[in-house]
This record gives sequence, C-alpha cells and structure tokens, in this order.
Amino acid sequence: MTLTADEKYMLRALELAELGRGNVSPNPMVGCVIVHNDAIIGEGYHMKYGGPHAEPNAVNSVKEQALLKESTVYVTLEPCAHFGKTPPCANLLVEKQVEKVVIAVADSNPLVGGKGIKILQDAGIEVVTGVLERHARQLNKRFFTTIEKKRPYVILKWAQTKDGFIARANYDSKWISNSYCRQLVHKWRAEEDAIMVGTKTAHFDDPKLNVRDWHGENPLRIVLDKQLTLDKNLHLFDHSIPTLCYNLLKDESEKNLTYVKLKDHFDIEDILNDLHHRKVQSVIIEGGSYLLQKFIQSELWDEARVFTGNDTFESGIVAPKLKQRASETLNIMGDCLEIFEQNKPHS
Repeated sequence: MTLTADEKYMLRALELAELGRGNVSPNPMVGCVIVHNDAIIGEGYHMKYGGPHAEPNAVNSVKEQALLKESTVYVTLEPCAHFGKTPPCANLLVEKQVEKVVIAVADSNPLVGGKGIKILQDAGIEVVTGVLERHARQLNKRFFTTIEKKRPYVILKWAQTKDGFIARANYDSKWISNSYCRQLVHKWRAEEDAIMVGTKTAHFDDPKLNVRDWHGENPLRIVLDKQLTLDKNLHLFDHSIPTLCYNLLKDESEKNLTYVKLKDHFDIEDILNDLHHRKVQSVIIEGGSYLLQKFIQSELWDEARVFTGNDTFESGIVAPKLKQRASETLNIMGDCLEIFEQNKPHS
C-alpha cells in the first residue's frame, strides 16, 4: 500500500507516541512531527505525566525557529486547549504561526473536544483531521475507553493447560506457561495502571503483582476480600506498593494500603467506577477463574490475553470461557498466546 505524505509523517508521529507507553497515564500517548519542505525538522512526544506535551517538545527541537511559519505539524491527537499541568498546546502552535496542522484523531475529552481545532482555525491555520484515525484510536484505546465509557480499559489475562484448566483442584497452578510468557506478563504489568486478583488467587498463590522481569513502574495492586479474611502476612499487604483492598467492612488507609468499603452486593461496576474516579486508566484482571468469569458475564472487559501451555491436568479449576474468536494468535517459544477483543476500535 502506497502511503500519502500525510500518512507517512503521521506514522512517524505514532511511533514517537508509543515511546510514552507506561509513563504518561492518565494522559494519552501523543507524538508530534514538524515538517518543512518535505523534511522533518522537529520531533517530540509526551514523555512523562506532568511533563511537557508532544507539541512543545517537538517545537523546542527545531533549530531554526523561523521555519515554523512555513511548516506542517503532524500530531496524533488534537492539541489541548486547556490549562492543566502544562499550558495549552493549541495556543503554542498559534503563537509560532505554523502554516498547517494535521491531526490523526479529535480528543473526546470534554475539556478539549474540538476546542483545540477551533483555536487553530480561528487563527487562520489550515487544519486536516482523520489521518490514520483508526491507528491513533487503537494506540490510545485506554484513554478513549476512560473518557467515553467512564471506566478503565479492562484486560483479562490467564494461562490454561491444553485441556482447559487454570489450576489443579488444590489451586496449584505453577507453572502452566513458559518463562518467556511470564516475562511478557511482567512487561504488560509495566504498561498498565493497575492489576487485580480475587480472594482465592491472593490466598493460594500469594502473588507480589509487581514488575520483576522487566523495567518499568509497578502497577497499583488491587485485591478483592469481601470479609477481610486474607492473611495480612501475604505479599499484597506488605506496604511495598500502593494497594487497594475492596471489602464490605471498612474504609481505612495505611501506608500504601487503602481499604475501600463497597455496597452490600459487591458489584464489579462499583469497583470500576471507583477506579475511574481514582484516574486508573487500565487494569489487568489476573484471576482467579470466578473473578474473570464475572467480568466476562458482565461484558465489562475490552481485551483478553490467554496463554495455553503444553501440559494437561485432566481435572481441576476450569478456565474461563469466551464466546469471541481470537483476533490474533502468537507462538511464544512453544506456548500459544491468543488475543481476544470485546469491541473493535472505531474506524
């Protein structure tokens, strides 16, 4: 497929945006490329939450600032129009009197929502939108889910045997998948805001839910414990990483440990709503089978990542069931990884 010039430079901007993964949430990943006479003269991306956005980073990288007046700016998301932790990027582009701005996708955030585009157009800057929009939405599917569905992007993850079990009858499950799969899981943890397990997984596996075999930030740990029956000597209660414990008995905060009391019915929607208000943009559900199946039945999930190893248990804890067909199947050094999507991104 032959790319247009706009698509070529937007692809580069999307590559740059990807470099911010795991570091900018709850902000979106954004990349920016500045082109003059068919040559890139500036690049930038949003590197860290609270730090400069992609546009100022790209503008500041241009050595000959006078060329900006004759340049086209390619940006993967509509430039912001409000004062947050940084000044509005749309105003900066107006100040620099750039000639044209090409935008992949408009921002769904009500604080922006077309206001950035209007600022540019009112200043006489030519604006083009929708270039590689599907790619841009896919890149920031967590951000768009949070804005549009008012909940975090939910990723289900489990490993199952060839005959469809996630653990033996005594809940022992180590190790179904190979070491390469387990390293990949740690990479995923570094890319998402939070990770959740149910009571039985916490009790029988005593997981740390941190990032060990990859470089990156530890996710927020979440455990469900209705009656607060879990042993406080478990790794989840070691105060080493910020942790939420959803329960029916108390609201209480300790160092890196917050107990959140829910309503009597302990609804998944209530949990996701609370996480949304805490600005958690994405969460991995790592088990157990009952909790995973609850998310599936409620249709409150966006993506599932399922490893299938080569061992068989013949009996035990049955793996969750999905109605969808896998959208992608990968071979991870002999083990199978299937990716399922609840909703395809908008085109």
